[in-house]
Amino acid sequence: MNGQSSIWRRWLEILLVSTKLGLTSFGGPVAHLGYFRDEYVKKRNWLDERSYADLVALCQFLPGPASSQVGISIGMVRGGIVGGILSWAGFTLPSVIALVIFAYVLQGFDAADSGWIHGLKVVAVAVVAQALLGMGKNLTPDRTRITIAVIAAVITLFYPSAVGQIMIIVIAGCIGYVLYNNADLNKVEDMSISIRKSTGIAAWILFFGLLIGLPFLRQAAPSLWISMIDTFYRVGSIVFGGGHVVLPMMEREVVPPGWVSEEAFLAGYGATQAVPGPLFTFASYLGTITSGWRGAIIATVAMFFPSFLLVLGTLPFWNALRRRPVFQAALMGVNAAVVGILLAALYDPVWTSAIKEPADFALALLAFTLLMYWKIAPWIVVIATAVGGYVINLL
Repeated sequence: MNGQSSIWRRWLEILLVSTKLGLTSFGGPVAHLGYFRDEYVKKRNWLDERSYADLVALCQFLPGPASSQVGISIGMVRGGIVGGILSWAGFTLPSVIALVIFAYVLQGFDAADSGWIHGLKVVAVAVVAQALLGMGKNLTPDRTRITIAVIAAVITLFYPSAVGQIMIIVIAGCIGYVLYNNADLNKVEDMSISIRKSTGIAAWILFFGLLIGLPFLRQAAPSLWISMIDTFYRVGSIVFGGGHVVLPMMEREVVPPGWVSEEAFLAGYGATQAVPGPLFTFASYLGTITSGWRGAIIATVAMFFPSFLLVLGTLPFWNALRRRPVFQAALMGVNAAVVGILLAALYDPVWTSAIKEPADFALALLAFTLLMYWKIAPWIVVIATAVGGYVINLL
């Protein structure tokens, strides 16, 4: 009975913590990783720095929203499949609800030009910089890995495509294998993963079955619902590079067929940048415009279901992979490259979209100091910086 009570408490904790992150995690996928690290690693110690970095590296390999996949992974490590569902729901539903309301009520509102929105972009600079320093300290402790990170950052800045990012990670893994294969590696602590390997295999079969089968079903039984499921599932299955990539890709899927007008698409694009949580919830807005609240549910589930299946299919095998010395050596290079990719992202798009004048830099500096040295809760810093951006806009 105590064990049953304990798992229910754990599930409730996962839901409450992820919901708090879903309400306060502004700034896009790179900033989300900073918020996750602060909450799950530093504050709650649900997993150690190395395990978190390995999960981030894993999710960089998978298509779909990397930050959402990291959150789902942590939920599954903490509370099994139900924990993964609750972690996803808490992090995702606040922005889903906000975008559904926006689709119904506020299509004429220009969110992109609001001063408080600019403040949220500024706080992302501080959040990403804090995460970068913390992860860099642990993942690039020697000049070799610092060099890998810097080279990865330079290449990312000149070749910012999703394909380029994947190639950087693969090459860095190869370099890590060559340089550290014979090194005296530290023992890796296993993550507590209760999901069976048979469940993982079933998830992979379902993932590919839907990816291959839905287009045939769409042709055999044409309807708006099946077309929506096929479209959003396919995009969620094949997009590398996160939410900033999925937005223009969705335009090609929903505007030409006439599901959404160009004007409504652009209005939602601005609103999606303004809400916390994953940018993939843009699907919720598009689903609402296409077919009301039922369309929102179908689009949201279809967009995120591939990510859930990919994480569920991979995690049962993750500890076995992480224990292998060859894989550990490769991960040392991959983790260094991830730091470099985050460093490049700190400049573009985080810095370039937020820091336009000295007042913006001053606000980012204050936010960074509050986070890094005063240890103020991130949600308080988010609110304060949003207010600061609004004040700057008035001056």
